[in-house]
Amino acid sequence: MYFRLILMFVCISIIPLFIMRGILLVDIKDRLYSERVENIRQHSETIARQMITDAYFDGGDKESLNNQMTQLASVYDGRIIVIDDTYTAIWDSYYRVNGKEVISEDAMNCMRGSQVWHHNEQFDIVELSIPVVSDNEYGTQVKGAILLSSSTATKTAAYIHIRWMSNFIFIVIAIVLAVLAFLFSRVFSKPFKVLANTIDHVSEGHFDEKVNLEGFNEIVQISDAFNKMLVKLNNLETSRQEFVSNVSHELKTPMTSIKVLADSLNMQPDAPKELYQDFMKDIVEEIDRENRIITDLLSLVKMDKKAAELNLTSVNINEMLELILKRLRPIAGKRNIELAFEGFRTVISDVDEVKLTLAFSNLVENGIKYNVAGGWVKVSLDADYNYFYVKVSDSGIGIGEEYQDRIFERFYRIDKARSRETGGTGLGLAITKNIILMHGGDIKVKSREEQGTVFIVRIPLSSADKA
Repeated sequence: MYFRLILMFVCISIIPLFIMRGILLVDIKDRLYSERVENIRQHSETIARQMITDAYFDGGDKESLNNQMTQLASVYDGRIIVIDDTYTAIWDSYYRVNGKEVISEDAMNCMRGSQVWHHNEQFDIVELSIPVVSDNEYGTQVKGAILLSSSTATKTAAYIHIRWMSNFIFIVIAIVLAVLAFLFSRVFSKPFKVLANTIDHVSEGHFDEKVNLEGFNEIVQISDAFNKMLVKLNNLETSRQEFVSNVSHELKTPMTSIKVLADSLNMQPDAPKELYQDFMKDIVEEIDRENRIITDLLSLVKMDKKAAELNLTSVNINEMLELILKRLRPIAGKRNIELAFEGFRTVISDVDEVKLTLAFSNLVENGIKYNVAGGWVKVSLDADYNYFYVKVSDSGIGIGEEYQDRIFERFYRIDKARSRETGGTGLGLAITKNIILMHGGDIKVKSREEQGTVFIVRIPLSSADKA
């Protein structure tokens, strides 16, 4: 991680700095040579105007201007050649080409009225061509040209000095930035290293380990979020262990009873028929209990899977609830418990009818099982623009306030003895909550001991709002 952070720092700091250095050096070089050219041009243009005034190309006095050009060539450590409109050199500060033709691309462009300059890096000079232009009654006429060359050795030396200084400054800055990048990477990566080590420990099953990262606000936020995740993982692991333990216990208990009953029969080969029948009845009940536990477990496992999908269809909720009560009335009748339904409006919603029927059946069955003889269970249905609401109320024994937060946990039972008497597995409410959550809804409970219980379910009407 250190190297990646350093590389990233180099990419976002040193490389742009290097590019900017290159651009600045090019600009400085252009400015140095352009300054020399501009100074020469100004003096050359002054001489060109003087040539027209003094009729330099028409037999006028040349000595004064030649002296000026000699001085100019000396000042700029260069050479000046003057040519006329026939490309003949009429004056040369080096006295080498006097009377000879000087034909070059620069001279030809100059005779067309254009000023031309360029830098000859091979000889470290700048070359400048200035047309001598006369304005008369016939228009503009190029009388000749001034061809100048000037040494740029001093400018080049200055540029080289500047370049070496920039190299030195760049290297110093790069070293400082590299050191800062190294220190920053160590400081920045340290919390993540601690976090990575903690994750390794957590992956080995140490869910009680926490991290306390210090630094930027973002790092503190990561630390807090990670610790919250650890708490959830710890709770999940605890829940998993409890679940496995409860499953083992719940499955083992009926098997133990069956074995005890079977052993008792085996020890009494001459047992009377009535005793044999009683024992077999108990064995069948334990087998039925075992089957209910396995069935509920399978239902819960299926709904826990991410791949679990809802088979959504348009369902009349009123008719579905009435059918649930119709199926459960024989069971309620055995305990003289009245079942009632109240629908405030007709509700049509996209739901998984099979799963939702199971959920509401569990709620109504609970109301029947944990009720008083001659009591009642009432189911009501209402809706607004977004949700439909199902309320399942009973006149039963109620749930203590201290237990209400845990009743939806798997295998959690307030009174285990009573649950076994009523055939409960401790999974019904867990299954119910899972089904409702799958539909994007929620469930709440209100209850007081000996005063009954109310379950309130809210589910979205639209399938788009369902999970």
